[in-house]
Amino acid sequence: MKFTDRLKWTREPEQYRIEEDRIEVTTMPHTDLWQRTYYHFRNDSAPVLQMEIEEPYFSFVVRTDFKESHHRFDQCGIVMYLDAEHWIKASVEYENETSAHLGSVVTDHGYSDWATTEIPASVKTMWYRFSRRQDDFRLECSRDGKTFSQMRIAHMSIAKGRIAFGIYACSPEDSSFTAVFTDMKITECAWAAHDGQQPDAEEK
Repeated sequence: MKFTDRLKWTREPEQYRIEEDRIEVTTMPHTDLWQRTYYHFRNDSAPVLQMEIEEPYFSFVVRTDFKESHHRFDQCGIVMYLDAEHWIKASVEYENETSAHLGSVVTDHGYSDWATTEIPASVKTMWYRFSRRQDDFRLECSRDGKTFSQMRIAHMSIAKGRIAFGIYACSPEDSSFTAVFTDMKITECAWAAHDGQQPDAEEK
């Protein structure tokens, strides 16, 4: 079965195209994922396209192309969406003609965080690698699809057994653009087991 045959929509967008190794998603205005923190609003409207898996150790790689993004907060990237209050995403968000934000959000128990770094607006493509080790996850990014840099490590409290992960695209303000996803694949877990300090002994 092809990778794209295993994908299912949560909030299907009005316009999209799915081919064997290429997915195009045209965002709808006022769509987003965010829960409470700082802004105090709750947005749970972005379309996400995911597959389900029970494998406790794996990596997922995808290339994103967002050349058409042009309005503040236009974004596309990877996502693990379990429900409205438990999800992880990583993306590049358009800011203005000179800068963008490469960042990630972890939402657990209904509160989102946001870790970002500013990058030039001239960056119009980005690779991501999403790795799972049971209920812990690592997000990485790459400009060339070969050398990946760690963005963050996160724990997700309800990520036991079967999870869903994939891609998303949205435009939180009054905007729309077409995001393109290619080179999608699932591999053996590229996140090696930790070989340093041993875990603390469990309390009895």
